[in-house]
Amino acid sequence: MRAVLVVNPKATTTSERSRDVLVRALRSEVDLSVRYTRRRGHATDLAREAAEEGVDLVVTLGGDGTVNEVVNGLMTAEPPTIRTGGSPAERLPALATVPGGSTNVFARALGLPREWPEGTSMILEGLRLGRSRTIGLGRADDRYFTFCAGFGIDAAVIHRVEQARRRGRVATPALYFRSTVNQYFLGSERRHSTISLERPGETPEGELSTVIIQNTAPWTYLGEREVNPNPAASFDLGLDVLAMRQLRVASTARTVTQFFSRTPDPRGRQVLRLHDLAEFTLAASRPQAFQLDGDYLGEREKVRFASVPAALRVIC
Repeated sequence: MRAVLVVNPKATTTSERSRDVLVRALRSEVDLSVRYTRRRGHATDLAREAAEEGVDLVVTLGGDGTVNEVVNGLMTAEPPTIRTGGSPAERLPALATVPGGSTNVFARALGLPREWPEGTSMILEGLRLGRSRTIGLGRADDRYFTFCAGFGIDAAVIHRVEQARRRGRVATPALYFRSTVNQYFLGSERRHSTISLERPGETPEGELSTVIIQNTAPWTYLGEREVNPNPAASFDLGLDVLAMRQLRVASTARTVTQFFSRTPDPRGRQVLRLHDLAEFTLAASRPQAFQLDGDYLGEREKVRFASVPAALRVIC
């Protein structure tokens, strides 16, 4: 089996020595080449090249941003003719994800341990046993995502965290909490609901303040604790949505508290939840912060979302 390991050398939880250990472990099972990212977006190019070379497996070592880039490279590749036929997922290399970032939501949603040594061990076992599954993805306009998207305050929080990290801060749960509080009280126009959600054949849902989209559960983690706005979201179904209408202090605090419940089921007059959607569009009267898989992508006024079922094989 031919494989390519795509390494983000800035991965926060690994060192050069640990990368060497990982490479030796993978080479015990596969014919491996190693490629390092040099800039944002480079992993997309490396994954696309690997798929078009006809490799059987692409392994990532990095955080959720690296995984997202690799997935987009695989999904936009033109595999060699030897791979034609069968389902779209079967024509692409399989994906294996070694957790190397600070949160690793995608890997953990697949059932992998948080730490890279245990995650590597489980991936090697999956390769030996031929253990894989096919998952669906989400797509926002022309970009794919694996576990979540956000339009509004959650994306603005991620922007704040990214700015803090560029100043040398570490992405800890405390940093996310402070960024959320600051964005809510200082950075949001909480009294103005400007977003609408449109579905084919349905009455539009208007006057929304912020929207969370999930392709699986959980949405994210706060340390070891799952955060679950849409607990029924699944890689095997369409997209789930939780939107908040007005960001009043009391109702917002109540809803966020429900996210952390051991049996989460967020409800309330200010909450809109939609399950297993095939497609929808978000439009806003003013540009809104936008994120995919925890990466801030700027501001948008309109984004079209779609579920892409059975899109990719993953080693789990």
